[in-house]
Amino acid sequence: CKLSGVNGQEFDLSGVIMSKTDLSKANFREAQFSKGYLRDSNFEEADFTNAIVDRATFKGSSLKGTIFSNAVLTATSFEGADVENADFTDAYIGDFDIRNLCKNPTLKGENPLTGADTRLSANCGPGR
Repeated sequence: CKLSGVNGQEFDLSGVIMSKTDLSKANFREAQFSKGYLRDSNFEEADFTNAIVDRATFKGSSLKGTIFSNAVLTATSFEGADVENADFTDAYIGDFDIRNLCKNPTLKGENPLTGADTRLSANCGPGR
């Protein structure tokens, strides 16, 4: 399904099931994705600023350049997701979840829109 550039600002998409969906450059500011099944999809350069994306899974999805600024990401899994150049500035990520995110080998780079260092924005500095 191609939904590239869609405006989903403030939408409540809780419980949504998305697989093999192109949502690149989508606007999901202040949207809700609680318990979302968001696998094997393209979220490159999507904006989740101030969104609630809790208890969701992004396994196999590309999140390159995605913005999660000030988003709630508790119990969300980024296992197997490509988070290169993503921005997690001020996002709320639980302790257990942050340990898993810091182990993601693609947690690197700099967000092309915000300039934020991906690893540092996720609070995964040296020693984590």
